[in-house]
Amino acid sequence: MAIQVKICGINSPAAMAAAVDGGAAFIGLNFYAPSPRYVSIEQAAALAAAVPDGIVKVGLLVDADDTLIAGIVRRVPLDLVQLHGSESPGRVAEIRSRFARPVMKVVKIAAAGDVDAAAVFEAAADRILFDTKPPKGMIGALPGGNAISFDWRLLAGRRWSVPWMLSGGLTAGNVAEAVRIAGAPAVDVSSGVEDRPGVKNPEKIRAFLKAARAV
Repeated sequence: MAIQVKICGINSPAAMAAAVDGGAAFIGLNFYAPSPRYVSIEQAAALAAAVPDGIVKVGLLVDADDTLIAGIVRRVPLDLVQLHGSESPGRVAEIRSRFARPVMKVVKIAAAGDVDAAAVFEAAADRILFDTKPPKGMIGALPGGNAISFDWRLLAGRRWSVPWMLSGGLTAGNVAEAVRIAGAPAVDVSSGVEDRPGVKNPEKIRAFLKAARAV
């Protein structure tokens, strides 16, 4: 089965074109204001208009309130909401119900015990994304997109009742190994296709998608 790829944090037409033309299954728009990949609702609406049917448009949110979410879904045709903060299972379920959108909950991993936390979201979320938990004391750490990976062996052989995705420090050079070790059916990349935080490189996007297709 082909590995599905999500290109996250897209904030330019050139990056969007590279993701779409290269065969990305998901594209991510980041609505977390402190992130260098942040897009306004107006920018996101314009970028989403270039996405053909069949590619899942994902909105990344971090502990967002209902007012912000309502403003986003009113203007941007999102197919999936990604919750990258400290949202509880109850909050995940509430957002899914209130805004009538499938939800992907991010579970942040540093050690084996963190993987077990995914179980509480299986009934509330439609998908789970495993990302790296930022190290304690990391200066300028973001909820995600920190260009660091966790031990992929922590996911090996694990099964969940909902589809899942792997993220954290992935690049064209290591995505094949990550998929082989973790058994991931889908992967998510942001910093690994950038020249610097928030600046996507279309050639790196194409290279990542090519590498993932070859797995």
